[in-house]
Amino acid sequence: MGLSRVERFIPGTRWLRGYTGEFVVADLIAGITVGLTVLPQGLAYSTLAGLEPQYGLYSAFIGGVVYAFLGGCREVTIGPTALLSLMTSRHTGYGGESGPQLAILLCFLSGVVELLMAVLRLGALVDLISLPVTVGFTSATALIIGASQLKALLGIRGGSGSGFASTVRTVIEKIPEARVADSILGVVSITVLLAMRKLKDIKTPPDATKGRKIVGLICWLVATARNALVVLVTSFVAFYYDQRGERPFILTGTVKSGIPSFQLPPFSTVLPAGGGPNGTSPVQLGFTDMIEELGASIALVPIIAVLGNVAISKAFGGSGINPTRELVALSLSNVCGSFFSSFPVTGSFSRSAVNHASGVKTPIGGIYTGALVLLALGVLTPYFQYIPKAALSAVIISAVIFMIEYEVIRPLWRCSKRELVPGAVTFVLSLIIGVELGLLAGVLTDLAFVVYRTARPMLTVTVANTALGTQYILIRPNHSLIYFPAVEWVRNVTSKAIKQHGNIPVVFDCRLVNEFDYTAATGLQMLRKELEKKKIPLIIYGSSSDVRKLLQETLKSSLLEVTNDDELEALLQELSTDGGKHELREVVTPLLPSARAPPATEIEDS
Repeated sequence: MGLSRVERFIPGTRWLRGYTGEFVVADLIAGITVGLTVLPQGLAYSTLAGLEPQYGLYSAFIGGVVYAFLGGCREVTIGPTALLSLMTSRHTGYGGESGPQLAILLCFLSGVVELLMAVLRLGALVDLISLPVTVGFTSATALIIGASQLKALLGIRGGSGSGFASTVRTVIEKIPEARVADSILGVVSITVLLAMRKLKDIKTPPDATKGRKIVGLICWLVATARNALVVLVTSFVAFYYDQRGERPFILTGTVKSGIPSFQLPPFSTVLPAGGGPNGTSPVQLGFTDMIEELGASIALVPIIAVLGNVAISKAFGGSGINPTRELVALSLSNVCGSFFSSFPVTGSFSRSAVNHASGVKTPIGGIYTGALVLLALGVLTPYFQYIPKAALSAVIISAVIFMIEYEVIRPLWRCSKRELVPGAVTFVLSLIIGVELGLLAGVLTDLAFVVYRTARPMLTVTVANTALGTQYILIRPNHSLIYFPAVEWVRNVTSKAIKQHGNIPVVFDCRLVNEFDYTAATGLQMLRKELEKKKIPLIIYGSSSDVRKLLQETLKSSLLEVTNDDELEALLQELSTDGGKHELREVVTPLLPSARAPPATEIEDS
């Protein structure tokens, strides 16, 4: 049965076809479970972004609703993440309303850029970011995020650093000022969170008793809702002391209650006194000024968001996921979210894993999560003020430490040391000068290696003999592409081989080459002329039809070509007997498997 017009226009409506009561229950359970995870994370990530706590909840409900109608992977949950929160925090430190307004505008512009990428089908751009670069980027980000939470974890007030090193230095210098109660609460919270996380590894055997299965279910629920449980318990402790007139912990403070109003994203803002360029008076920023302030984040935030969302979709949805559809769903999640005071959002791997483990059946589970967030905004916000900041920092730290993917270093070191370089460049520069420039440097390093491999293709140089004893130099490219940067390299390798082995025929083996460009073919023509002066024939062996056509057009009547070993032996024998000039040989015999490989007498890796 084909898709209806509505299902083609709004892909998510196909989930409603055959949506049974069983699906409703499964999605409701998964939605509530994810909601218990996103509530404390939303509050924590909002603080990480430099915003008031309620903005994390504003960002946590609209994305799930939009994705339910437009997304293609049932497990994906859209909302605030640690990485995007960190990138947003670069623009929220001026104070006043400028921070939220810049964050909301960044959310809107990120959605617009993502939609443009979908229209132009540029989702494949994320393929330029290799796994080592991604690992280096996320690992550095995890360290930066963890370091940024140390002050709140230890109850240290004042003093801030703009980077990883300065933040760590500030924390070390102010260790004597750490509050004992906050430090104990923070460390205990992290310990409890990590211990509760291990509960999910307890497996219940299929033949277990009913009691054992119930215990296994309880362990899974506790592990899944551990963030909410820790925040709830620590809030009760803080509330207990508050009723006694004591404030041993630094608390989150008042969280604005109510659903955010629907309004256009801000296209102007005012930097408050002390936040302007001269540091003394308020400064009015228009739309272009805000764009200038956001700078590279307008492009980098969407790219990072797309990278994460596509990776999650592929991890859970497999190869059937449509990248363009995912781009559209993510872009509209951000655009629509910006009308409800959201900062940039994307798919969360941890919450998507919880969604998957909860048995979600369709993306409609995201609607139930959004409903729970709205309920919390309307009812629970008066109680959020008692949440200790140390507990929220513990939630963030215990989540991001698992983003440090050190386990890939060992296999890369053993098998592909070259790939460690872009990952290391990304990691180090992200810590030193910032995650955006670190990621860009890693991508450029990767591309430099790709360009180098194109300019310096692997060439195997072999001195071989025919059955009749005729010697020749066989040059075999080990890559399928020969492009213009490799022209001089091929000529130099050939010249070196002739100097080493003498003026004997040169055979250029094209059996593995699928593509030549015009410049490379012209370079081969120049090489042929150089060899002709030394009375050395250049023979093309086994070129494909496309390569043959290009070489014939470029080398004109000077091409000596063979398609198999028998023809090669006959031509070399003919050249050795008459030594005359040969015109273009129109070989139409299909390329045959080699009857015998020329015996190698010497192999030189260049």
